[in-house]
Amino acid sequence: MSFVDTIKKSVLSEFTGTLSIGDMALSLLVAFLIGIYIIYIYKKTYTGVVYSKSFSLCIIMLSMVTALIIRTINSNLALSLGMVGALSIVRFRTAVKEPVDTAFMFWGISAGIMAGAGLYIPGIIGSLLLGAFFFGSYLMGFKANARYLLVLKFEDDAYETVLKGVKSLGKTKMKSNSSFKDTMELTYEIDIKVKDEATKRRIVESFKKVPGMINVSLISYQNDFGD
Repeated sequence: MSFVDTIKKSVLSEFTGTLSIGDMALSLLVAFLIGIYIIYIYKKTYTGVVYSKSFSLCIIMLSMVTALIIRTINSNLALSLGMVGALSIVRFRTAVKEPVDTAFMFWGISAGIMAGAGLYIPGIIGSLLLGAFFFGSYLMGFKANARYLLVLKFEDDAYETVLKGVKSLGKTKMKSNSSFKDTMELTYEIDIKVKDEATKRRIVESFKKVPGMINVSLISYQNDFGD
């Protein structure tokens, strides 16, 4: 047997040539269950402004579609080459703003790969450990406080009083300073714990009492605009 025939035989031996409905259903089921677990961890550790259900469904679909692709590639060499060619022309333009979201998407894809390859036990155990470690780090405080924008609109005469109130908040960062006829608008970035509703209410109420204050807004946001 020539060297080329040996290589050809070794490559073809990696493909089973069969695509069992039962194996496909099992891969999809395992990928679905792991996807549900990933979304559970994501929801429990989410600190953003608005929780997106569509992103959750995307994670589950990523896991299941990846498992289906891997199961198909495993069965036939021609199908695998065609699948690679088809995927190479697909372009994804959805921007992922949070690095953590990217990590969760990669986790979903990895789970789908393991489920599609038939590595059910390693995939399940690995996902359980990943979720436990990430959730543990979240509880231990490896996360930043939620960022809020404090928007203050007031009359010019209240400027000094407003500045004193802002300094009392501790570390703040000015994002904008707008001046209008007889009025000003200042926007500051401040950090507050996500569930510290009492502090949020206290800040708003304290600025509302300032003479000349027109409007006080406390807006939760993600730092998508840079520093």
